[in-house]
Amino acid sequence: MTEPPRARGRRTRDAILRTAEDLFAERGLAAVSVADIAGAAGAHPHQITYYFGSKDALFVEAAFRLLLHQAQRLEPIGLRRRTPESFRIALARTALALPAVPVAVHAMAVSRLRPELHASVQQSLSVLFRQAERYLLDVLARRGWVIDRPAAIEARTFWTTVFGARLISESGYGGQSADVDLAGVLTVREAH
Repeated sequence: MTEPPRARGRRTRDAILRTAEDLFAERGLAAVSVADIAGAAGAHPHQITYYFGSKDALFVEAAFRLLLHQAQRLEPIGLRRRTPESFRIALARTALALPAVPVAVHAMAVSRLRPELHASVQQSLSVLFRQAERYLLDVLARRGWVIDRPAAIEARTFWTTVFGARLISESGYGGQSADVDLAGVLTVREAH
């Protein structure tokens, strides 16, 4: 029995996206061609344009898909911590070390110059922030901890600081992203 065209299309699109994630993470946007992605995914170059519109659009989608996947690494790390301080420190260190963070920062820079990509970035960031907010609320409920501001703001502040720290450290400024007190931007504490 032959595969229905719609299912085959979804499979091809997903293969292109997975391949692009790997190649972009490994080599960066400039060093990866549409032909490289298509060849590695077993697709034709025109299928990238068909499914994604452009190489830049594919890059943005792949970068944030990779980040959302890697951000899930924070969850078990944070859940193992028994004090608010160790929780904040563990989340900060792990988030700053995620390989997908600089890729996502680059994707945001690309989208800055391409207004047609703004909606994709906005949607991806919204998913990241909601995912972080749900996780934070779960941890607070499990541990009986509190925060000093709404969870949505806590999540956005955390990730905005992660992106900023990586951007500064990778822009040639002396020092490292670890020089930023990312743990200090989180207000997680014991309830009084």
